[in-house]
Parts: sequence; C-alpha cells; structure tokens
Amino acid sequence: MNSRIGRIEAVGLTKVYGDKTVVSDASFTVEPGSMTGFLGANGAGKTTTMRMMMGLLEPTAGQVLYSGRPMTAEDRASFGYMPEERGLYPKQPILNQLIYLGQLRGLSAAEARDIATGHLTALGLGDRLKDKLESLSLGNQQRVQIVASLLHTPTALILDEPFSGLDPKAVDTMVSMMHELMRKGVPILFSSHQLDLVDRLCDRVVILHEGQVKATGSATELRGSGAPRFRYSAGADAGWLREVPGVRVLDVEGTEALLEIAPAADLESVRTTILSEGMQRQMHEFARVLPTLGDIYRGVTSQ
Repeated sequence: MNSRIGRIEAVGLTKVYGDKTVVSDASFTVEPGSMTGFLGANGAGKTTTMRMMMGLLEPTAGQVLYSGRPMTAEDRASFGYMPEERGLYPKQPILNQLIYLGQLRGLSAAEARDIATGHLTALGLGDRLKDKLESLSLGNQQRVQIVASLLHTPTALILDEPFSGLDPKAVDTMVSMMHELMRKGVPILFSSHQLDLVDRLCDRVVILHEGQVKATGSATELRGSGAPRFRYSAGADAGWLREVPGVRVLDVEGTEALLEIAPAADLESVRTTILSEGMQRQMHEFARVLPTLGDIYRGVTSQ
C-alpha cells in the first residue's frame, strides 16, 4: 500500500451559519481500502461535511484527521474529489481540459492524455474526445467529471453523488475503477440516494439526518443493531403471537406474521415460547429477518 495512503477520520465536525447549525458534531471514519457510503436526504449536511473534509469550508468546530494527525493541504492535494457543482469548462474539448487538469496534478501531458483516453474509452466516450463538454448529455458530462477525479491515481476519493445520471453499464465501469483503487488501499467515501447501490457496494455506511450522524458502521453491524425481527408461518391463525410477552407483531395475515422482539425482552426465552407453542400450531417457519439498508435508514431517520 502507498505510504501516503491513510485512514480519514472526521472528529466532531460542526458547521454553523448564523443561528442555523448545518452539521453538528459529525464523527466517522473512512478506512484504507474500503468503500463508505454517505446517506442522507437533501439538506442533511452531506455536501457541507464533504467540503469541510476537503478543506473547502472551515469547520466551526471539530477537525479532520489523516493517518491519525490533522489533515493538511498537501494531503488533500493528492485526493480525488467530485463536488456537487461540477467544475469543468463547458466550451472546452473534453480531452484537452483533462490533460490540463492532469498536468496540474503533476502528470506529464503524455501521461494525462493516455490515462484520460483510457478512462473515457472505458466509459463509452472514446469517440467524443474532441467534443466540447457542453455538447454532451448530462450523463456523459458526469462521466468526464469522474475521469477528472481519477486521473492522478488519488490517495483517497471523496465523491458527491458520483452515480447520478449514469446508466447501469457506466455504473459497473465506475465501480470497477473504484475497486481497482481500493485494491491499492485507497479509502473511498461517496454520497448517494441509491440505497440498493450503497448496500451492494459499501463496506461501511454513515447515515446523516438533519446534520447529525444517526448511524455508522458496517452493514452487518447496522443490521444487527436493531430489535430482532422474525417471520412466522404455520397451519393455524398467527394472531396468538400478539399475546406473547416481549413480542410486537408488525404485520399479521392469517397464518403468517412478521414480528419484532422488544429490546428489553429475553430473546432466547421468547424464542423458546414461540417455538414450543408454534409446534402445536403446525408451525412451518420461524426465521430471522435481516433489515435492508432502506429499513435501517428509515428507522434511524424517523427517531
């Protein structure tokens, strides 16, 4: 792993504008070689947090650490960053401006040309190299912006809605590029409203709601953090489950039910009761149901 690659840590990041707190005491980590999904509704504070991490906004309080020390401008100079407001030149040919951006990142013109051409071709724009950016669709402009963030083989990636406007093939190509960087140890943080995509791709998840981190951890940790849910099916009516102490029946339809075990209840005792009674009612199934990322998101943001 590149010695310049490290762990990114947001510690108590806070941003206040006048009497409005946009981000409040946000703390989370982005580990080397991992992909972290940043979830939150519009206005939750994701973009503000990313801008503070990139040094584009001064935090009101808190700091960003890199490899355990305060992050510097030199550290950030080697990062790949895709902002919410795309920053390319609409009237310039796409390859020319990518070469220019690559040179600003320390590449030679020839290196930048080769890397940009390869990435653009992989993303389906190999025949549009001389076209002006403004002539491309929004989705294709997004592809060019992605290439701009990857040109210099970054030591970290911070991407604001990178998959917005991309078709499935382009998403797959982008994911392959990100995985290649992860294999080199690069930490990746990206925001997205596509919960299924985050669920499929990310090692860790951060959920931001009204400027506060409501949940953070691996998908496995988050799925195991809530009240246990079970699916029950039998040959007789399942309504009796409502009478079991410690059980909350979320949905029941005839012989089938979805239930939740209260946090204060003894899980094994409740399970034993249901299994014992259920066997007398021709029980077919009593199985743990793991929540989806969407379930987790809705749960923590509704509290």
